[in-house]
Amino acid sequence: MAADDTQESPTEDTDSGEGTRGDDGRTARERLEETADHAVEEFDQSVVDLLAWLLDTETRARIYIYLRANPQSTSEEVADGTGLYPSTVREALAELHDEEVVSRQKRESAGAGNNPYEYEAIAPSDLVRGAAEQVQQQLNTVFNLDQQLADEADDERAEPVTITVHGDEPPVSVSESDD
Repeated sequence: MAADDTQESPTEDTDSGEGTRGDDGRTARERLEETADHAVEEFDQSVVDLLAWLLDTETRARIYIYLRANPQSTSEEVADGTGLYPSTVREALAELHDEEVVSRQKRESAGAGNNPYEYEAIAPSDLVRGAAEQVQQQLNTVFNLDQQLADEADDERAEPVTITVHGDEPPVSVSESDD
């Protein structure tokens, strides 16, 4: 066998998967990127769903997410960034501000004219802490239902459920006290 008869190595880098096309005509990299994009979209939607549960609507959840990524945004910037109608954003921001989920302050400008509000969302741990307190109150109301229905004179009600949220420790613990 002559030296010229040796098999040449391919010039394409097949280890990266870029040169090899599958039955569907796509490279391994293209298939992997599509799968990764799909996984990210599913994760993002799961986060939106969870926040929608905490904040009552998907609109409010999307605004919250936008403000966590873009603090000190005006309602117009939030509307542009989320694709929501400006009137919807203004209404939701007013509600979220009343509920202390977002804070606002006037944007400072050197010129005269209308200075819009800049909004910033509270930390996720504070959001969860507030939700845990609401759930705790609702559970305690249910646990104390017999006492409330009996209209007992004793105003001391047992607090059978305590929910604690820790920042760096396990996210939420629920305990039931012994009655």
